[in-house]
Amino acid sequence: MSDTSLASADTSVVSVPPNAPHKVLLASLIGTTIEFFDFYSYATAAVLVFPALFFPGSDPMTALLASFATFSIAFFARPFGAVIFGHFGDKIGRKATLVAALLTMGISTVIIGLLPTYAQIGVYAPLLLALCRFGQGFGLGGEWGGAVLLATENAPEGKQSWYGMFPQLGAPVGLFISSGLFWIMLHVISEDDFLTWGWRLPFLGSIILIALGLWVRLSISETPEFAKAIEKEERVAVPVAEVFKFHKRSLVLGTFVALVTFVLFYICTAWLLSYNVKVIHIPFLDALKIQIYGSVIFGISIVLAGKVADTTGRFKFLIWVTVLIALFSFALAPLMSTGGEGGIYAFVTLGMFLMGLTYGVIGAALAAPFPTRVRYTGSSITFNFAGIFGASLAPYAATWLQTNYGMAYVGYYLLGAAVITLLCILAMGREKV
Repeated sequence: MSDTSLASADTSVVSVPPNAPHKVLLASLIGTTIEFFDFYSYATAAVLVFPALFFPGSDPMTALLASFATFSIAFFARPFGAVIFGHFGDKIGRKATLVAALLTMGISTVIIGLLPTYAQIGVYAPLLLALCRFGQGFGLGGEWGGAVLLATENAPEGKQSWYGMFPQLGAPVGLFISSGLFWIMLHVISEDDFLTWGWRLPFLGSIILIALGLWVRLSISETPEFAKAIEKEERVAVPVAEVFKFHKRSLVLGTFVALVTFVLFYICTAWLLSYNVKVIHIPFLDALKIQIYGSVIFGISIVLAGKVADTTGRFKFLIWVTVLIALFSFALAPLMSTGGEGGIYAFVTLGMFLMGLTYGVIGAALAAPFPTRVRYTGSSITFNFAGIFGASLAPYAATWLQTNYGMAYVGYYLLGAAVITLLCILAMGREKV
């Protein structure tokens, strides 16, 4: 059956109990908040803790790059999670699959908080850290697509961007909680205690958030669109096979439509944190304060994006935001190299505001090209392929470019990503975005 015939088919044959809007939005928000809290706790520890505890014996820059290498593992794990969880999300439903993804991510995070260090078990420590990082990525690979569909497939007509904004809002909320928790710990315990045991608390504390997330998600019913697909027997045996056979164009273009979103975000968070702490030696607390401030700007602009994009249309909105990011890339080096603390705050303000504008609508944009029967798989794989190309090596690449060629080349890196994204948005076209 063609995508067009699916879209035009009579959908009145199914009556499902509607989910209350506040339950849908809370369930989509809280899951991604937990997932991204776990993810950003790792990113913060990868800068502040892991180089010393899991990669000792190297010079500081080599240890930092090794730590960022384990950070990137999750992005290569995410497409595997997208395929596996996407398969079951398109076969058995969004709700059960989201619960499984949340547990996978959460258990991996809690185990990180229990790991022995290199001083205790030698080379097995970084290997176990890498394995847990793979588990985090695997779980998040299944989480994101399901959370976006939970929101958008329950959205009233004309409010897909607004509903699709809520799971995206989990990113700044998770970043705020994670950075804030590290900031509080560094205020109340000594740096030695933090390196000895304090860093473990965010990972272990994740178990409380997991329990809350499970409670919320188990209280909702399946999405109406998926229930209709079941009724009309539209599910396919192997969703991933259909995606690669019939939707390759949407898959490839969608991957690079999201490219600049990932590059910008990880330059403004993980790379900036490492630059502030390791290169210009800003105290941990001040560096985390900058990150907390950025998360607030990020959240505000995500909400703004959800409102504006439903009025202007996602296609036009994404084009203008991508052009603004390209222009911002030329300001990166002047702000970071000569602007002092004021320049860093200006960089974070502009960068995270633009990040929120693109990230707020990218979820709905990547889900739109795929029919219901393969939407979980298609949108998840697209988003996580974008993570590999745009995010997995962004902190590493930006650190390497800045160290070897200078700050201007970090800006050129962002500019290149913006140009590629703009071309792919135009190639995808208004009807698909």
